[in-house]
Amino acid sequence: MAKATKKQALGRGLSALLNDPENDIKSVSDKNADKVIGNVVELDINSIEVNPFQPRSNFNDETLEELASSIRELGIIQPITVRKLDFNKFQLVSGERRFRASKLVGLETIPAYIRIANDQESLEMALVENIQRQDLDPIEIALSYQRLIDEIEITQEKLSDRVGKKRSTITNYLRLLKLDPIIQTGMRDGFISMGHGRALINIDKKKEQIAIYEKVVSDGLSVRATEQLVKALKEPQTSGLDQKKSTSDVPEFVSKSLDSIKERLATKVDITTSKNGKGKIVIPFHSEEDFKRIKKLLTGE
Repeated sequence: MAKATKKQALGRGLSALLNDPENDIKSVSDKNADKVIGNVVELDINSIEVNPFQPRSNFNDETLEELASSIRELGIIQPITVRKLDFNKFQLVSGERRFRASKLVGLETIPAYIRIANDQESLEMALVENIQRQDLDPIEIALSYQRLIDEIEITQEKLSDRVGKKRSTITNYLRLLKLDPIIQTGMRDGFISMGHGRALINIDKKKEQIAIYEKVVSDGLSVRATEQLVKALKEPQTSGLDQKKSTSDVPEFVSKSLDSIKERLATKVDITTSKNGKGKIVIPFHSEEDFKRIKKLLTGE
């Protein structure tokens, strides 16, 4: 407790250096810059603005209230990071949840690490630091990677070195941005996982993507079952001479309904008919889970 109090007092002492307009610190070479830059300083919370480069856009109200309660009881354990913009004016680089929760509690000051950075550096710092967080959803991470590539003009290979991730991992995240926006939103809201999303990417038509996505959510399908659904959808019905034969032999009343049956079951359906008008429908399944899914669609049980 004594150690924390001493550190807080030191932070308040350093803040006095920032409140001296005669010796405003604007660069690392200015007088007393070494005492402030990179150190924890108690800042007036109203002197800090949010970061326009913040890649995170979702802040859960419930978890924010929980953090506010923790701060009310224990104080801020980990300081936020800001960059100095002007005299007594700062901008968040990281720690927006702590900043928002502190304002909810009504704190007047907040401990912060101070850095001096230009817009480009601030963007990179914010994106890289946020990517390392454990509570970002896959789409937020993908958007952060894409912004680093686009706005800092960095290659996937260099980005891999910068964030300490394999290039294949970065590629897998970026591919999620090819999903229909409805599916991206579902992933952000926790209805499906990144594994589900990676399976759905393999469907080219957005309409079919949405159809499978709705089945995954409504039936609570696993990633494995989703992969099997996608595989079944992409498999050709028949090939070569068999395709010609089946097309010519299937009566019109059957062929008209075939697409709707396939869409309903989200799997390939084989139909054979004889000259007397009789026929059979063959519905393949790929696992016990897939069989139960089809059974539920057919019987409602």
